[in-house]
Amino acid sequence: MLAEQENKIKTMKKYTFTEKKDTRSGFGAGLSELGKQNTEVVALCADLTESLKMDAFAKEHPDRFFQVGIAEANMIGIAAGLTIGGKIPFTGTFANFSTGRVYDQIRQSVAYSNKNVKICASHAGLTLGEDGATHQILEDIGLMKMLPGMVVINPCDYNQTKAATIAIAKYNGPVYLRFGRPAVPNFTDANQNFEIGKAVMLNEGTDVTIIATGHLVWKAIEAGEKLAEQGISAEIINIHTIKPLDKDAILKSLRKTKCVVTAEEHQMNGGLGDSVAQLLSRQLPSPQEFVAVNDSFGESGTPDQLMTKYGLDTVNIVEAVNKVLKRK
Repeated sequence: MLAEQENKIKTMKKYTFTEKKDTRSGFGAGLSELGKQNTEVVALCADLTESLKMDAFAKEHPDRFFQVGIAEANMIGIAAGLTIGGKIPFTGTFANFSTGRVYDQIRQSVAYSNKNVKICASHAGLTLGEDGATHQILEDIGLMKMLPGMVVINPCDYNQTKAATIAIAKYNGPVYLRFGRPAVPNFTDANQNFEIGKAVMLNEGTDVTIIATGHLVWKAIEAGEKLAEQGISAEIINIHTIKPLDKDAILKSLRKTKCVVTAEEHQMNGGLGDSVAQLLSRQLPSPQEFVAVNDSFGESGTPDQLMTKYGLDTVNIVEAVNKVLKRK
């Protein structure tokens, strides 16, 4: 009986997908649905309507869509002002322009003032690809999570991005929603209940915890399958909300596995791994390995080429697990 239970734990839960879809399209679908549900929802875009998949909302609700042009700082200021009249503004542009270009306006007009603005950022991370390092922001999670009161969300696929977009409209306060351009496996439930700040357990395990976010969640699932073939039982957690962090879920898992690998398409400094390390250092010191970009800018290349070169692939998660297991 015990052998059967142990074998069950060692078996990786099977995840499949029927299609690959870009997460920015999940945002567009969620925004379009919100437009029908809530007349207080308005959208602003900085000359990237089609790239952000905001065109459906713009066509369906032209009186609630504002094309501000290449003037991102002005867009944030307008959004902050619209909240005073009870509107729920969703701003849209590339992640680099959503954060780095307008950080002062976000800090002063949105975060400090606790305005109900939803900052929606596409083309985040290395998977922006051929546009190169100037557009591949890898510091945005760190920038945004350091702002007091700012919620930071990084969903993993189309379905989860759509659900997150709809969910944040019900939350009263500033939110940073991060998503991407490439088509990735769409494997989560189309009718899921998205809970801000609530981690999603993907696979229960006993040997190591893998905590992943965004595009690295599917890579973590692939790594879990390879680890199971090695007889390693990986507990895999999808952290879609980096702030507020689901501390209880992380601590519960680490009390069982005693070690962790974090995986993200972001700088090692300031990202999800950094948040997990801070938590563990205070409450449950444990061996940790990081799968993230190590103090480097990106470069031009295809998304797959860049993810491999910068160590953000399935094989890197497997290697990190084997390394952290030796430190238990």
